[in-house]
Amino acid sequence: MKIFNTRLSTLSDTQKAQLVEQYQADDYLLLDFDTRQHSRFRAITVSGEAVGVDLPRTGGLKGDDVLINESGELMQVIAKPQAVTKVTAADDFLLMKGAYHLGNRHVPLMFDHSFDQGEAGYALYFENDHVLAQMLENLGLHIESTSVPFEPETGAYQTGQGHSHGHSHSHAHSHSDSHSHKESHSHDESHSHSHGHQHSHSHHDTPVGRSNDG
Repeated sequence: MKIFNTRLSTLSDTQKAQLVEQYQADDYLLLDFDTRQHSRFRAITVSGEAVGVDLPRTGGLKGDDVLINESGELMQVIAKPQAVTKVTAADDFLLMKGAYHLGNRHVPLMFDHSFDQGEAGYALYFENDHVLAQMLENLGLHIESTSVPFEPETGAYQTGQGHSHGHSHSHAHSHSDSHSHKESHSHDESHSHSHGHQHSHSHHDTPVGRSNDG
């Protein structure tokens, strides 16, 4: 099994071309947010090949990260569309208020204005939680279920790791979000509304098995 143990920060033109070919051959990893928080895990490429990831504990993987192994082979990570809650509001102030209350509960939160928002303009996304959804509705925000690549904000002190929503794949391949419909991932949440710990597993080295099976 191939083991990818280094994250590439820059790509040559040759490597970019190689990734385009690999994408066309379904030779890439389609991973949800929780899986991307691990530093060591086994996964299955879209084409069905088992691979391993063994990285230093330097933060979670993001959509479009590219990994390389000791043989120089590449593997691109694409953020997998998953079930999340989308939050919109009638005005920016109300949406900001919702973001404050979610952030106060340490909820991983994605801010976005490039998906189709209609009149809203901006939206927040978080992993499904009915308690949080009810709280936001009580504040007057609009809640709906959807499925998108989930790329929440990183910590403000993590320099050089600003988020890039999982649909911006400009550097390696020319596809749009069409890959987001290959699989659907129902991410049912059974935890309570105490969220400060929910992603502490990101520092464990526990294999998570096949991460993109349909």
